[in-house]
Amino acid sequence: MLSLKFQIFKLLSHTRKTMPFIFLYHPLCTMTDSTQLTESPELPSWVKFSDTQNPSNRDSDDDFVIPSLAGWVDNHKFHDHSKLVKQMLSENSETEVDKISKILKNWYPSPDNAAEALNGSGFIASYSLVEQLLKRFSNDWVPAFGVFTWAKMQTRYRHSPELYDSMVDILGKAEQFHTVWELVEEMNELGGYITLVTMSKVMRRLAKAGKYKEAIEAFRKIEMFGVSKDTASMNVLMDALVKEGSVEDAHDVFLTFKKVIPLSAHTFNVLIHGWCKARKLDHAKKAMEDMEKDGFQPDVFSYTCFIGAYCREKDFRKVDKILEEMKDKGCRPSEVTYTIVMHALGKAKRFNEALEVYEKMKRNGCVPDASIYSSLIFILGKSGRLKDARDVFEDMTKQGVSRNALTYNTLISCYCVHLQEEAAMKLLQQMEEDSCKPNLKTYGPLLKMCCQKKRMKVLYFLLDHMFRNDISPEVGTYSLLVHGLCKNGKLEHACLFFEEMVLKGMVPKDCTYKMLTEGLEGKSMTKAKEHIEKLMSRSQNNEAKEHIY
Repeated sequence: MLSLKFQIFKLLSHTRKTMPFIFLYHPLCTMTDSTQLTESPELPSWVKFSDTQNPSNRDSDDDFVIPSLAGWVDNHKFHDHSKLVKQMLSENSETEVDKISKILKNWYPSPDNAAEALNGSGFIASYSLVEQLLKRFSNDWVPAFGVFTWAKMQTRYRHSPELYDSMVDILGKAEQFHTVWELVEEMNELGGYITLVTMSKVMRRLAKAGKYKEAIEAFRKIEMFGVSKDTASMNVLMDALVKEGSVEDAHDVFLTFKKVIPLSAHTFNVLIHGWCKARKLDHAKKAMEDMEKDGFQPDVFSYTCFIGAYCREKDFRKVDKILEEMKDKGCRPSEVTYTIVMHALGKAKRFNEALEVYEKMKRNGCVPDASIYSSLIFILGKSGRLKDARDVFEDMTKQGVSRNALTYNTLISCYCVHLQEEAAMKLLQQMEEDSCKPNLKTYGPLLKMCCQKKRMKVLYFLLDHMFRNDISPEVGTYSLLVHGLCKNGKLEHACLFFEEMVLKGMVPKDCTYKMLTEGLEGKSMTKAKEHIEKLMSRSQNNEAKEHIY
């Protein structure tokens, strides 16, 4: 049998040139200067050490940086992640966005307080300034809405419909739905501001929060805001419900409106996808039968839904059966179809079969794109063949396929799983050089690895790197940090991130709270435990008030 490495290069050698797979990422520009790096933030008294023990010595790994990365880390313009910023950046090297961000990084009890802090700053609002600030604080609704309010008060400035849509989405993400509806009413009064894009954001965020009935009600009154209650808007609602795990509600919408709103192939595909995702394949087959009765032919998306369902069950015989059925009906599998099968075989550790799918794909005239290469990298990384995974990564550009964030994220994740710290960090550095902008999924594995290896200096560097790339931590990021730091004995820092999460208006998961408090109790950190309990109580009370409202 050929070695896996030889098989890979045999397969790649036949790959034709193709146009790069397109993703919506913007070039990254990293500003560097000689500003000295601030170390991990100073810990407040309530969290510093055990009530009954002396503070332990700092872990030797805390400030360690691999020598080959030291220059990059130390030269990065770094903000102390806590409120106590020890080393401020020089005025002549900061952009307006950086200067305003510095003001906004002080936590404010309300958006009005944040807006008031900006009122006397002397800055003048512009579309591009507000747009970038909203992007940078997209997971932190108080400063984001503070910026939005501050800009709106300026006499020569008016928000565009797109910025209103962005603000609606940020508020919806934070589950501030009473403010969402106030903003929608305001947009309605302005005339012509509300579109299907606006209402899509409202319905999707309601569904994401588990407010399925409210999402359906938003659709019912959509015409009040000048948006048509038609096939497109109904499909958006059904898709939102399906993606958030409520295919039953999506089906009820389908039954309620099918006689008054024309259906489309996409309507049925949404239901097929939902039933397959819920592993109710009999319902999915019935939806496909109804699709044909209504005069629509199942397409590659329809069949791929079933393939994805069988892949999740690791029933590859039925996957092959679906592929044969597609062939008989003249429905050619897409890159997405093949990627799903390859990925599933890789997860099942059936590596050679996954590579055979790649060969089959090429024989069927399907040209590999970035997602296919990412699956190859995943498969090789899963098998522990990191050198082969890196070779595939390097070969992409030779085959005319541009690397994107998905490609980088996949290989970074592979390195992080195997705790290959230097290789993972250098890939992040290479993303900058390739003008490929990282996203939230880029940083997750890196932050987790830093927690495991207790690299606190590098962890705070990564958080600042995120912020510089207009990526703000969300609940999942904070949960990862608290869990990772608790597991690795960094309870003090875990407390800081828990506090920051609550102060930003996020509600910690019960398991996160339980892990932290049990850890603090085990270390006799009574003062810190009491502080965390108060924070959790405050967070739950705020959540309860929001639901009552």
